[in-house]
Amino acid sequence: MMITVCKGKIHRAVVTEAELHYEGSLTVDQDLMDLAGMRPYEQVSVVNVNNGARFETYLIVGKRGSGTICLNGAAARLGMKGDKVIIITYGQLEESSLPADYQPKVVFVDENNHPKKP
Repeated sequence: MMITVCKGKIHRAVVTEAELHYEGSLTVDQDLMDLAGMRPYEQVSVVNVNNGARFETYLIVGKRGSGTICLNGAAARLGMKGDKVIIITYGQLEESSLPADYQPKVVFVDENNHPKKP
């Protein structure tokens, strides 16, 4: 049986911009995407910690090291600059092939969206 599991997560990132008049998506710093195992145009779930909104969109690459987390298009209605969000990707695999010690790639960030040292 196929199951869906969390593949990667950027935890409690701070929204740096919200651009309503932009074709919908979520722009994320390339460094954060790499650390979380995320790819351009990959589907993501976004959870806004401040207002409880949850939505799905896709990723657009932001400048490396910039800390950019930008809600674009309709997503800009679901959050604002300064909100904390959790960005999650999922993967599907055979349940029997899931290692007992499986862990998704989780990136914790500071107030500037730079990775915290483990």
